[in-house]
Amino acid sequence: MSRSTRMFEIIQFLRNAEQPKTAQKIADELEVTKRTIYRDIVALQAMRVPVEGEAGVGYIIRPGFDLPPINFDIEEVEAITVGLALVARTGDRGLNRAARTAVQKLTDATRLSETVFASTWGVEEPKTINLTSVRKAIREERKLCILYRNAEGIKTRRTIRPFAIAYHSEAIVIGAWCELRKEIRHFRPDRVSECVELSDGFIGEGDKLRQEWIKGYASRL
Repeated sequence: MSRSTRMFEIIQFLRNAEQPKTAQKIADELEVTKRTIYRDIVALQAMRVPVEGEAGVGYIIRPGFDLPPINFDIEEVEAITVGLALVARTGDRGLNRAARTAVQKLTDATRLSETVFASTWGVEEPKTINLTSVRKAIREERKLCILYRNAEGIKTRRTIRPFAIAYHSEAIVIGAWCELRKEIRHFRPDRVSECVELSDGFIGEGDKLRQEWIKGYASRL
């Protein structure tokens, strides 16, 4: 999470709080250190965001502080709300957390109540791989080294160049170039027992690999 995004999250967290929130509570929510929150609070106050409070007591935002409005009509808001609710089916903890905060931001900004909902059943969260890290590797075009077990139970160590994640109701699939097989392959996170980000990258190759993948697999999603 970038600093600007984190500071925006702090504002939202404090705006929605009914009582002062400690730096530790905010840090736990955003998965950062308490010291980081202290620095962000100081920066927000320097930007004249009306954050009040002190260390050990907690922080609040003075009533009346509003963020710029979002220009969605009612049906657009409902469509986005349903789409965000469906994220819970992906089994991706990071995306699910982001979807929940996005719904809250949308509700706050539009002043509309939630009136549409979606069931949350779907894929279970993978236990041995962090999909947030995989999505980060995709964005930064970084290679991953994984220990992978195929459908027959055979394990192999692969170096892959991940470029996409497809979320199905029954499984998650990582699209990647496999350096062992020298072709685009699909890897299920629930069959990955180890995953390490490598220092090597594949800068500039991600878009080309995605386009090649889209011509085949993605067009049938």
